[in-house]
Amino acid sequence: MKTFTLDEAQSLLPVLESLLKRAIEGKQSAQQVESGLAEMARRIYISGGMRVDVTKVAQLRAEMEGHVQRVRESIAEIDSIGVQVKDIDAGLLDFPCRLDDEVVLLCWRMGEPAIEHWHPTDSGFRDRQPVDERFRRRSASGNRPN
Repeated sequence: MKTFTLDEAQSLLPVLESLLKRAIEGKQSAQQVESGLAEMARRIYISGGMRVDVTKVAQLRAEMEGHVQRVRESIAEIDSIGVQVKDIDAGLLDFPCRLDDEVVLLCWRMGEPAIEHWHPTDSGFRDRQPVDERFRRRSASGNRPN
């Protein structure tokens, strides 16, 4: 497992935020297309059947799949960097980080100006604690085990 120093994780935020926005937008777009298809199905059901433009439905499904694929690719790219996507809707990411002899997770949520929190690997967002001097010292010392 790749681990990050606070400085390394911080330096990745612009790229990760861009990938996360792409994934969120793709998910929202897919949900809009899916809602349109569901509404069409509802209208067909209520009217007892109607003539359906099969080509249009196929185009909408292909469009939805394109959006879903964009989400998958964005998440896969974030994952390949070694960062964990915890909640796409909240824009929540975790960065494995070595602190003393333990791996913990630096925690960042989209909209936060910097990585300011961490939590143990066996807990989550609700148990976030402020980043303290131990993380800053590690970054300053250049100590980077992976």
